[in-house]
Amino acid sequence: MSEQGISKRQAVLPEESGILVIGLGLIGGSLLAALREAGYKGRCYGVDLNPNEVALGRRMGLIDDGGADPAAFLSRVSLIVLAIPVMAIAPVMAQLSRLRRHGQIVTDVGSTKSAIRDQIRAGIGQVPSWLVLGHPIAGAEKSGVEAANPMLYQHHRVILTPEADTDPGALRRIEHLWRVCGAHVEQLTVERHDEVLARTSHLPHLLAFSLVDTLARQDDRLDIFRYAAGGFRDFTRIAGSDPVMWRDIYLANREAVLEALAEFETGVSELRTAVAGSDGDAMLGIFSRASHARHYFDRLLSQKSYQAMETRNVVYRAGAGGQVRGNIRVPGDKSMSHRSIMLGALAEGVTTVEGFLEGEDSLATLQAFREMGVAIEGPQAGRVVIHGVGLHGLKQPKGALYLGNSGTSMRLFAGLMAGQTFDVTLTGDESLNRRPMGRVADPLRLMGAVIDTGEGGRPPLTIRGEQRLAGIDYDLPMASAQVKSCLLLAGMYATGDTRVREPAPTRDHTERMLTAFGYPVARHNDVAHIAGGGSLRGGFIDVPADISSAAFFLVAASITPGADLTLEHVGINPTRVGVINILREMGASIELLNEREVSGEPVADLRVRHAELHGIDIPVDQVPLAIDEFPVLFIAAANARGTTRLRDAMELRVKESDRIKAMADGLDVLGVVNTVVEDGIDIVGGRYQGGEVESLGDHRIAMAFAVAALRAEGDITIRDCANVATSFPNFPALAHEVGMQVEAVAEGA
Repeated sequence: MSEQGISKRQAVLPEESGILVIGLGLIGGSLLAALREAGYKGRCYGVDLNPNEVALGRRMGLIDDGGADPAAFLSRVSLIVLAIPVMAIAPVMAQLSRLRRHGQIVTDVGSTKSAIRDQIRAGIGQVPSWLVLGHPIAGAEKSGVEAANPMLYQHHRVILTPEADTDPGALRRIEHLWRVCGAHVEQLTVERHDEVLARTSHLPHLLAFSLVDTLARQDDRLDIFRYAAGGFRDFTRIAGSDPVMWRDIYLANREAVLEALAEFETGVSELRTAVAGSDGDAMLGIFSRASHARHYFDRLLSQKSYQAMETRNVVYRAGAGGQVRGNIRVPGDKSMSHRSIMLGALAEGVTTVEGFLEGEDSLATLQAFREMGVAIEGPQAGRVVIHGVGLHGLKQPKGALYLGNSGTSMRLFAGLMAGQTFDVTLTGDESLNRRPMGRVADPLRLMGAVIDTGEGGRPPLTIRGEQRLAGIDYDLPMASAQVKSCLLLAGMYATGDTRVREPAPTRDHTERMLTAFGYPVARHNDVAHIAGGGSLRGGFIDVPADISSAAFFLVAASITPGADLTLEHVGINPTRVGVINILREMGASIELLNEREVSGEPVADLRVRHAELHGIDIPVDQVPLAIDEFPVLFIAAANARGTTRLRDAMELRVKESDRIKAMADGLDVLGVVNTVVEDGIDIVGGRYQGGEVESLGDHRIAMAFAVAALRAEGDITIRDCANVATSFPNFPALAHEVGMQVEAVAEGA
């Protein structure tokens, strides 16, 4: 264990006068070993029916004393841990109920909580308030106290399943106990725990036991095991676990295991049918969905990306100064990446996408369509092949569609899902679930959709199927490409025509891409018009580099003396070039080279060199065309002579964060003079210092302040930067390539 890990846990469990573990196996022994490693100074006692285990526990230094009868030690302890088989729980709990002293608490480590709760009720009539049921999700093939491992619970989950009347103080003590051992503690209901564990632990063990048993009884079993590759050994490793323990688990959690097994048999039957019928698309759909679900959710749960947004465990250290020179290509356009997957999935035939952004937001969209039965190959080096199922070919997902941090996915999916024949729930991470969705839910309801939202019109959104949609004429109260796109996508499923009028131009990727897929969208002045009942045809999409990502380097080169940078293959859609127009008006030197068109979208190489910027009043008509780029434009303003004024930008208040306030707070830290107004901000350019700023989990704010370090008089530390992976996963690497000093480090490193 690291020094840091030990120091965080010194003087642990001061309220426990002693601990008694009943059952000196791997789990109980490892708990004692972890407490000793963490510096616990109290007395430890062990009870086991096998005297050899007790003697070994003494020799290993895990216990101070032990024996076969808990009664001999109860007067010396304040905490009792039951690490015994389910069937032994009832008599032990009856004994503890009779002999327990006031203030003593009891917990357990069993994996079948319903059965344990039933045993306790059978033994003493109720689950007492001083008992906290729990289950550490950890183990090994070896058993017995000899296998005790002080690191067994490090970074593993412990699930507690308290009852409604569980004593809060007892619950806190047990939470602290496991955190001292390095575990992540969570809570579930007893019923939900057993459902989840039946699928994630009990079923895999059952299948491993069955496979090894089946193969071990074959005539050619020696050759089977002789030539078994690593994959076979990895899958069947868990079949080496304790057979008696697993027999008891399956007896105790029989109903949940049978339900999980039935689901698995349904999946195997679908796969058998595909193999028997030589249905390559069906097999590809199953295999790709499984393969990428494994990688996608592993990243999410291993704190490498999505849930790192929740724990805020990535920090950027941006060194003062640096240069900006060279030729680079930033990642593919996020807006187009989302839409290419959506429309390709709903098209008839195969769609090939090049330049797909492999960021977390886009991957969330891709994974959601896999969960609705769409076969998707890749992504591999930005290439994705989508086997479309047609407008009406999606299947109901097994559970809620998790969209991570992607507001684009949430809003566009709302329109698509409103036209399906099944119910679906859309949810996201903590940040996304705080964002208002009334702007899409309300007009969709006018079309006939039935949508339930969370508190305050926020996610999760549950959209009811089998609703007949009717086209509407809708005036957007605020310019928003996402709301416009949502209604146009719903319009494909509606009877009649859908017309969306926008108060100012917004990005038109949806209209362009729908037309490229053979579903025309008409445009008359400020109104986009789509007729229901059409279809989409698969094809080829070349996704250009994202101008929103390029914007960070456009500003970086503009403010850095001696800079000369070329950004290759950047999309210059007229509805997206507000950042170029604004920077040019501020005096930036930006050339558009090699202009061309790919997949219906204008593209160019952008050469940008250092220039002396000056403050401006940002033209109101450019605000919707640069709405995502304003965080870094604020940094340009901080480096310009004079004052830059922004108005009519209320949309910035409802992005991943309140971007006006968040940027102003960071500018205050750096000493940049600014004045916030309701719909904008005034920024006075000049010299500024370094410091520590909060990004609030907003990827664009994090990257903007990294750019600011180029002209700061000291280093800038930016907290909560994990969300950069949603749109620009290789930002630190590209920044370093051009000469910036940006380092991503784990929190506390």
